[in-house]
Amino acid sequence: MSSRVALVTGGNGGIGTEVCRHLAAAGYRVVSTCVDPDRENVESWQRELEAEGHSVHWVQCNVTDFAACQAMAEQVEAEHGPVEVLVNVAGITRDAFLHKLDKVDWDAVINVNLNSVYNVTRQFVDGMRKRGYGRVINISSVNGQTGQFGQTNYSAAKAGLHGFTMALAKETARKGVTVNSISPGYIDTVMTAAIPDEVREQIVGSVPAGRMGRPDEVARVVAFLAADESEYITGANIPVNGGLFTSF
Repeated sequence: MSSRVALVTGGNGGIGTEVCRHLAAAGYRVVSTCVDPDRENVESWQRELEAEGHSVHWVQCNVTDFAACQAMAEQVEAEHGPVEVLVNVAGITRDAFLHKLDKVDWDAVINVNLNSVYNVTRQFVDGMRKRGYGRVINISSVNGQTGQFGQTNYSAAKAGLHGFTMALAKETARKGVTVNSISPGYIDTVMTAAIPDEVREQIVGSVPAGRMGRPDEVARVVAFLAADESEYITGANIPVNGGLFTSF
C-alpha cells in the first residue's frame, strides 16, 4: 500500500472517478481538481466515494490558467504533502468538421486537453526531479493516434500528449521520474452515452472486442503505472481500446 500523494486533474469525471477509486484503494492520498464545485456537485461526489470507503480530497482549479495552477499546487502541497503521482485526466470535446469549427471551440479543447498538461505538470516536475521520484500519467486517446472525423481539435490535442510524454520521459528518466500515456478507445462514460444510438452501434461494431471499454479498465492501467515497481516503464503509450487500433 502506498502513502504517496496523487493528484488527478478532472478526477470527478467518468474515467477520473475510477482513477481516484483505484488509487485511493491502493493507499494513495488522492486529490482531484475541479473547476466549479457547485456545478460539478463535487461534495456529493466526494461523499459517495467516502461511503464506499475511499477517502478522496478535492481542490478548485481551472487547469487552463497557469497562475491558478501555481496557486493550486501550493495549496495541495501545503495541505497534503508533495505530489509524487500526477494523473492528467481533464478533457473535453467540442466536435465539428474543421470547415465549421469555431475558433472558440478549437481553443477550448486545446487549452483543456493539452495546455493544461503543461500548466499542471510544470508545477510538480521540478520537485519530483529533486526528490528522485515521480510518476506522470497522461490520459490521451486512440483518436490521437488515428485521427477522427469531426475531431481535428481533440485529435490534435491528444496527439500532442504523446509527443509531450515521450519528450518529458527522456528529460526525467535519470531523475527517477517516469512519464507515460494511456490511450483509451471508446469508454462507456457520460460523454460516450451522448452519442446517438445508431452511431454508437457502428462504433461498437468496429471494435474487435465487441463492446465499449469500462472506466475501471483504464484506471487499473493508471494504478499499474503509478506503482513503485513500474520504475523501468517510461515514455510508453499503453492502448486500452479492445483492439480498435494496434501498432507495432
